[in-house]
Amino acid sequence: MIIDYAAVFQAMPGAVALLTPDLVFADANLAWLRQAGRNRDQVVGRYLFDAFPGSPRDPAASGARRLEASLRAVLANREVDMDLQRYDVESAQRPGHWEERYWSSVNAPLFAPDGHIALVIHRVEEVTELLRAASRPDGSRQLEAELFSRMRQLHEVNERLRRAHAREREVALSLQRAMLPVPPEFGYHRFAVRYRPAVGSLNVCGDWYDLVQLQDGDKIAVAVGDVVGHGLEAAGIMGQLRSALSATSLVATGPAQALEVLGRYAHCVTGAESTTVVTAFIDFGRHLITYSSAGHPPPVLLRGDGTVDLLDRATDPPLDAVFEPSPRPEATTAFTDGGTLLLYTDGLIERRHQDIDTGLGQLTDALIRHRELTTPDALADAVMNDLIPAEGVTDDTALVVVSL
Repeated sequence: MIIDYAAVFQAMPGAVALLTPDLVFADANLAWLRQAGRNRDQVVGRYLFDAFPGSPRDPAASGARRLEASLRAVLANREVDMDLQRYDVESAQRPGHWEERYWSSVNAPLFAPDGHIALVIHRVEEVTELLRAASRPDGSRQLEAELFSRMRQLHEVNERLRRAHAREREVALSLQRAMLPVPPEFGYHRFAVRYRPAVGSLNVCGDWYDLVQLQDGDKIAVAVGDVVGHGLEAAGIMGQLRSALSATSLVATGPAQALEVLGRYAHCVTGAESTTVVTAFIDFGRHLITYSSAGHPPPVLLRGDGTVDLLDRATDPPLDAVFEPSPRPEATTAFTDGGTLLLYTDGLIERRHQDIDTGLGQLTDALIRHRELTTPDALADAVMNDLIPAEGVTDDTALVVVSL
């Protein structure tokens, strides 16, 4: 059955309007228009506070200020926000006459496939009559006052929680950055690392990168990983796994054994289950890349002739995803001078409502488009700029670019 979502939107019993990020009406359903006493032409395409300016009887325009603050919070935090407020409305039948109105509003972000906020869903319910009915016979409005007092208290609690949320996010990011320093130089080898936190809330941390110089000849081990959780806990787990993989890579016979040992260690770390990671041992002397992946997106090899290969021939389940650990696969590919190897986390290519193959295609297209860039730093910046929108995405991203 094909569902006509436009008809569903118009038939919804709840009053819903859609606003652009600039707070311009994109649409409003019939229930919303009836409740506002307007027709569609009077609303759609107009700036919210031009269509519904604050009442001149309220010099402080507290209703408009609070509504705008709620909508701006949705855009900034990418989360639902709600409030109960007085917002008087000018009568459509009697211009210049302002009617006292009270509204319960819920505002929520609507995300586009690439992760940016395309629209804000503005759902309102008029509660004017409910509050008036609650007034006592003697004319007092004790219940109304109590309701608004409780809503103000709830609003203040929400603000304190939001500030605490922001502080915890900053602590988590500081911890993440402290554990992800730029690795030291490895002789003449050139590389670039990038970390971009997710936007909004505590949806940060858990992604990591690492480069280790191996003791056997002209070799380095490169890895990226992604812990399932977010915030302070994920940052702590990330630090443990990153350190364990660094140490293991120094003594392992290859990337497969390094991930096998890391998987056994992850079994003992609460919260480490289902972590994905990929590691590659680069032998510059023999021009070989040996790699192994634990459920992670494949590394990408940009060859000197401009062709691109996905290194996806050695993929196994994520860490601690199976009851009995077993030897992991690894594969080897040759390279020539002038190539580039990229390892990354899924924040670079995965978007809501988009197939991962589409993201991989966008990545390979970006590499081919920027193949003439001569330094890993320039290529890393170009790839991040192409694949991550200016407003950011809802998952953090780690990226390593190694010049071969």
